[in-house]
Amino acid sequence: MARLFREPQLVIATHNDGKFKEIAELLNPFGIEALSATALGLPEPAEDGNTFIANAEIKARAAVSGIGKPALSDDSGLVVPALDGAPGIHSARWAGSGKNFTTAMKRINQELGSKDRSAYFVAALALAWPDGHLEVFQGTINGALVWPPRGENGFGYDPMFLPEGYEITFGEFEPSAKHHISHRADAFRQLTEQCLSSYSKPSL
Repeated sequence: MARLFREPQLVIATHNDGKFKEIAELLNPFGIEALSATALGLPEPAEDGNTFIANAEIKARAAVSGIGKPALSDDSGLVVPALDGAPGIHSARWAGSGKNFTTAMKRINQELGSKDRSAYFVAALALAWPDGHLEVFQGTINGALVWPPRGENGFGYDPMFLPEGYEITFGEFEPSAKHHISHRADAFRQLTEQCLSSYSKPSL
């Protein structure tokens, strides 16, 4: 049985502003204050795991070690079967040190050419406590890649990802609508059911 989370604050172990905002909004209904790893000055650990879950665990444990508070991390990426699963766990690295996802999307489009454009997003969440306890969850969403990219919302590869059953890309979705169907929302639903289902805002 998963451990229930009952703390008033949670460090979000990411230096990606888009991810932080999205996760903070998902936590907001529970009255949990999301703390930014960037604002806290926490360094980015080496993500040398070979799965999304492994990298999420590395980031969560590093944040807990650095600040002594519970931390939630996300490791997510785009998986393209026709590219042998790339960019996968290296999704951020494809954008380079400057996090230029326009360049990364162009690279995917060029390497795909006329190949099958099926793809899916994966999000792994790791929730870690200072005593070493860890809970992990993984969500996915299937779709296809379009070109040229469409929309200014979201972040990363969102403008070229068309979720299955929809006619607009994640880049065209309003954030509140994306929160209901995304890979991160899928993982967060699992976390909610198992760790936040009995959450009540602490008395001040």
